[in-house]
Amino acid sequence: MNSKVVLVTGASSGIGEATARRLAAAGHQVFLGARRIDRLVAIGKEIGSGHRELDVTSLESMQEFVAAAHDQHGRIDVLVNNAGVMPLSMVEALRVDEWNQMIDVNLRGVLHGIAAVLPIMRDQRSGHIVNISSVSGLRVDPTAAVYSATKFAVRALSEGLRQESRDIRVTVVSPGLTRSELTDGINDTDVRSAVRGQMDIAIPATAIADAINYAIDQPAEVDVNELVIRPTAQG
Repeated sequence: MNSKVVLVTGASSGIGEATARRLAAAGHQVFLGARRIDRLVAIGKEIGSGHRELDVTSLESMQEFVAAAHDQHGRIDVLVNNAGVMPLSMVEALRVDEWNQMIDVNLRGVLHGIAAVLPIMRDQRSGHIVNISSVSGLRVDPTAAVYSATKFAVRALSEGLRQESRDIRVTVVSPGLTRSELTDGINDTDVRSAVRGQMDIAIPATAIADAINYAIDQPAEVDVNELVIRPTAQG
């Protein structure tokens, strides 16, 4: 297998942690970023990966994260833009701070990741950016209007980058409801209860990690522009 240097944001739990573990087990050199440094240290020791505290809403923090990984490994083959938040609520609740948080993390964070790795990948004349969107980037449901808007934007951004790029591969992964800590950020108690009531059909985070690993391992001629993983009755 061709071992690659893979950076994963939001790697302290959920899809990010599962992805880090899956890719490390597959032989890739993984570099982890997230705000919870204690979790990163623990995971890094378990899987033998590098790590750095990361706030994706800060371009400077993202650039330092990417530079640390590049200094350690000498190249960057893949960025998994995974960090995200999902404080769902009805628009009429006017939770403007939560709207801004979703824009800052889910969209601006992805842009910061692209801005930090693209010059390196251009110089290498190769690279792969995997952006984590959602099935909410394909449809809109009540309480998810702003969250969906950010995930629609991630898909649009990814498609635009793909059309502009000859050497850089771009993949969008759109999971359905996934078992993770994402629901902990829902501050509307009724909405949080409703979402948690659907967890019997939720996808395990490891299934998303498998999809990301699949995309990374495909040769250039295989089309992995978009992968959609939906919930099943079996979970």
